[in-house]
Amino acid sequence: MPVVGVFALQGDVREHLSTLTALGAEAVPVRRPEELARCEALVLPGGESTTMAKLARTFELLDPIRVRVRSGMPTFGTCAGMILLADRILDGAAGQETIGGLDVTVRRNAFGRQVDSFEAELDLKGLDRPVHAVFIRAPWVEEVGPAVEVLAEAEGHPVAVRQGHLLATSFHPEVADDGRIHRLFLEMVRR
Repeated sequence: MPVVGVFALQGDVREHLSTLTALGAEAVPVRRPEELARCEALVLPGGESTTMAKLARTFELLDPIRVRVRSGMPTFGTCAGMILLADRILDGAAGQETIGGLDVTVRRNAFGRQVDSFEAELDLKGLDRPVHAVFIRAPWVEEVGPAVEVLAEAEGHPVAVRQGHLLATSFHPEVADDGRIHRLFLEMVRR
C-alpha cells in the first residue's frame, strides 16, 4: 500500500484523502517537510495557486517538494496543482513561484472567473468511458513539451496531461464520485 501525501496547507485536501483511502492507499496530509519525507507520492490539490505557493514557501515545503519532484516522485496536480507543476505560467501573479517539472505552459483562470465554472463529460486516454470533469476557475495548457502526453482536451485545449512520473488535470476529479483518475495515478506510483 503506497503512502501518498496530499499537500494540506490549502485546497481540496479532504476530498483527495478520502478518494485515495477508498482506493487502498495510505493517504496522509502533508504540512511539513518531515511529513513529505515519508511519502512515496504526492497530490497537489485544487485551491488557489499563488496562496499555495506562498504557504509552501512559508512552511519550508516548496524546495523539498521541488527536490522530490525532480528526483522522480510521482506527483498528481489538479487545477491549482497543475499550475504548481507547470514550468511556465501565463496570467500569473507577479513573482508567482511554481514547483515545476512539467514541461507545459499553463494559462491561469483560462476558462474564466468563478461564475464561468462548468462541468463536462470528457474522454480521457486510458479510461473506458468519459469522466465527469468539474472546472472551477480552471487553467488550461497552452503549450506542451515533446515528452508531454495529452490525455484529454476541452474547448480545444489540453486539460489532462502526463509526463513520466507527473500527472495533471485542469479539473477537479476529487469532487466527482469517480476514482478512476486517482486509480490511474496510483498505477503510476506502483510502477
